[in-house]
Amino acid sequence: MRFLSKVYMTLLLLAAIGMLIWGLAGFFEYFTGIVPGISLQNAAYPSGVQFVHWLLISISGGVFLYGYIARWKWTPIAMVLVYSNLAFLCTIQTFDFMSDQWGYPQYFSEIVLYVIHSLFLLLSPISKARFGFNQVIDEGKRKFNQ
Repeated sequence: MRFLSKVYMTLLLLAAIGMLIWGLAGFFEYFTGIVPGISLQNAAYPSGVQFVHWLLISISGGVFLYGYIARWKWTPIAMVLVYSNLAFLCTIQTFDFMSDQWGYPQYFSEIVLYVIHSLFLLLSPISKARFGFNQVIDEGKRKFNQ
């Protein structure tokens, strides 16, 4: 099981790198209009929604990457917050701007992935060891019991 946890953590790290690159490339196209290889903008989204989209994707990759490298103890909590914001944005994009039914299965699978990623970061021993998250929980318990 420990091997699978390491693989999952590695996949999260690779996904974070991909999200950061994708988010920055999206911002590049958003601000300059220059298409970086393939068009990343979605014409169905208003400009403000598109901006928040690239912002959250960039934050998602950047926060996890920083947290992983620095072993930042707040990484699991920060990522749960980022995932919840991404889920909220995904809900808006799916139900307000998507006109085709194909968006619903993708929407539900994305929400499920955010929940699985969050649970892994909060509960897995490898995540707790990497980020020192047990210390955060212990500090919270001490403060609560005072």
